[in-house]
Amino acid sequence: MKRIVGVLLAGGLVLSSGCKDFLSVNDNPNAPQAVSANLYLAPMLHWMVTSPQYDGRFVGRFAQEWTLPGTSLSTWDRMGYDPSSDNGAQQWRDVYWTFGQNLVDMTTKAEAEQRWDLLGVAYVLKAWGWQVLADLHGEIIVKEAIDQSKFSFNYDSQEYAYQEIQRLLNKAIEQLQRTDGAVDPTYLGRTDKIYNGDRSKWLKLAYGMLALNLNHYSNKASYKPADVIAAVNKSFLSNADDGLLTYPNTQNDDINFWGRTRANLSSYRPTQFVVGLMNGTQFGGVVDPRLSRMLPPAPDGVYRGLDVNVVGFGALTTTQQPNNFHGYAGTGGLQLPGRYLFDDKAKMPVMTYAQLQFIKAEASYKMGDLAGALTAYTNGVSAHIDFVNARNSDNGQTPAQITAAEKAAFLASPAIIPTTPSGLTLTHIMSQKFIAQFGWGHNEIWMDLRRYHYTDIDPAGGRQVFPGFTPPTSLYPDNGGKIVQRIRPRYNSEYVWNRPGLDAVGGLALDYHTKPLWITQP
Repeated sequence: MKRIVGVLLAGGLVLSSGCKDFLSVNDNPNAPQAVSANLYLAPMLHWMVTSPQYDGRFVGRFAQEWTLPGTSLSTWDRMGYDPSSDNGAQQWRDVYWTFGQNLVDMTTKAEAEQRWDLLGVAYVLKAWGWQVLADLHGEIIVKEAIDQSKFSFNYDSQEYAYQEIQRLLNKAIEQLQRTDGAVDPTYLGRTDKIYNGDRSKWLKLAYGMLALNLNHYSNKASYKPADVIAAVNKSFLSNADDGLLTYPNTQNDDINFWGRTRANLSSYRPTQFVVGLMNGTQFGGVVDPRLSRMLPPAPDGVYRGLDVNVVGFGALTTTQQPNNFHGYAGTGGLQLPGRYLFDDKAKMPVMTYAQLQFIKAEASYKMGDLAGALTAYTNGVSAHIDFVNARNSDNGQTPAQITAAEKAAFLASPAIIPTTPSGLTLTHIMSQKFIAQFGWGHNEIWMDLRRYHYTDIDPAGGRQVFPGFTPPTSLYPDNGGKIVQRIRPRYNSEYVWNRPGLDAVGGLALDYHTKPLWITQP
């Protein structure tokens, strides 16, 4: 794999000039120097699903999905960052390095061999990369990204990145509709660890990603909710279309990143905000049946969330302190079944039907189609309940399945599903979308919060769009009293080797991470 980081390229040039003849004797006669186009795919699919979870440890604290209790308030819980650290930049690394030249090579080979299905998947991966980076970091390097003749790189605007994402997704849609050439589901399926070579499902995913992209324009005059709805309608039809990665659970990298064995979330705990969305606090006293299947209780059986402004567990006694997301106190539970997505073998999504239904509900609501919004919203809530049951079956976890009776009673509650379209609010839609994305859709959760400026009031209901969300009272010092809007680019590639490029977009400022994104502004 080739890397765009300047210093490594410099090292590579030295090696190529001084050791070319020496290195040639190390060619392995038992391994090909040129590989089949489809062999690039599987590792990239792994990271497309898994790297957002790496960064979710940090993004999830901005969004108050969870908090990391310790002896002091952490930087990320205070909406800050870790100086001189690559924390929060795994997706940056994977888009530019793990994908990087590998994706270029796969695209080139697929096109030359007329493997239009694989080529379509390649365009989806490219679009996904620019989408997550633009949403996390704002300005990013697009035009010069994989130019191996360069040692420093100029940033492009987020507006350009968004236009490029749309261009790539439209190209993906075009290619994935083709049946000529060397289109072959068996060939694609050998390394397609998400859809097993099913071109039609990749086509639906491309439309889903287009819908997500277009819906982010909601604060702009150019927002076209009808286009969002049209894209969703061509996307997932049910949970059967969900883009899920399976983890075999045989060695470290093929175990779910959130699994207890990998211990990446063992010290994290739920916040008051997320518990409040599900325990009846925010929605008429109705307890969500997903609460006991998604979140951990304390040893005393009560579901509590932690206050992000309080150090550690505050005044909570040992029996009152919430367990970790695997369902255990402390570091217990190694190799035992976890809960929901927090299990060694739980399948992890890149996109779900429920998520898309909430996107459709929001777009329909803003277009004035309240009946359509209520239908999509109800579909989203119902589908996510089924999704929770499915994920709690991936490895025979301990939480009992949500019964048909429990589901029906919840959906019949007017506080959750309004009895008439006029009763639906953005608070309903966005809160339920948060729940449906909890634990995996960190990038979209954070984008939603920023689109609604964290604490916007829903005009229809007079409540916060995200009820109960309160920014931390003790913000990180570099913020200058401002709320976080972006993650600073990856330290080791940018702040060490690409400072001129960063300087041109204001990236050297201490409060750069509080600069609003183009996409969230009017």
